[in-house]
Amino acid sequence: MVPEWRAQLLADDGSAFRVLSRDGAALEVNWSHCGQHNVENALTALAAARHVGVATEISAAAMTGFQGVKRRLELLGSPGGVAVYDDFAHHPTAIATTLQGLRARAGSGRVIALVEPRSNTMRLGEHRGQLTAATAAADRIYWFQPAGMNRSLESVVANSPVPAAVADDIDVLVSQVVAEVRPGDQVVIMSNGGFGGIHQKLLKQLQEASSV
Repeated sequence: MVPEWRAQLLADDGSAFRVLSRDGAALEVNWSHCGQHNVENALTALAAARHVGVATEISAAAMTGFQGVKRRLELLGSPGGVAVYDDFAHHPTAIATTLQGLRARAGSGRVIALVEPRSNTMRLGEHRGQLTAATAAADRIYWFQPAGMNRSLESVVANSPVPAAVADDIDVLVSQVVAEVRPGDQVVIMSNGGFGGIHQKLLKQLQEASSV
C-alpha cells in the first residue's frame, strides 16, 4: 500500500523535499531545517492541517517560512566560518537524529558535538549502551562530565566509534574546541540545560580567534 503522505527528498540533508499527498498535490518545500526526522514531522503537520481543512498548498507555503523553535538545532552564529548550533538533546535517539541531519548538511566540513548528558536517565546510565552508537554520524565528540553524575563517561569514550574525549571543566573544553575547529566545521552543543554558559563562551572565543 502506498502511504497517503510521502516525501521525496530534493536535497540529501532534507532542506528541500517534494510532498506527495493523498489529494494529488506534488508541492515543494524549501526550508531552513535538516534531517529525516524533521521531514517526517513536516509530513505529519501537513496531514494534520489538511485534516482540519487547510489546503496543502497553504500549509506547505507556511512551512517554507517556518524558522523553527528555540534550541532545536538553533544556529547561534558562525564566527570565523565555524557554525555553532544549540540543540536540546536529552536522549540517544534525539542525539542520533540531530547528528545525522547535520552530517548531511555539513558537506566536506566536520561535525563536532559537545554533549552534556544532563537528563536524569542519562546521568543514571540507563542509556549507556546506546550513547556510543548515537554519535556515529559525528566526526568528533566531546563529552562533558557534569558534577554529581553517578558514573564515569570514560567507558563511553573508550567504545566511541569516532574520536572522543571527556572533560569536566567548561573553560578547558572551550579552549580545546577553539584550538581544533576550522572554517566549514559545524559545532553542535547538545544539552537540555544551560551547559555552564558554554554557548556564549565558545562564540566569544571563536570570534576573538578569528579576529587575530
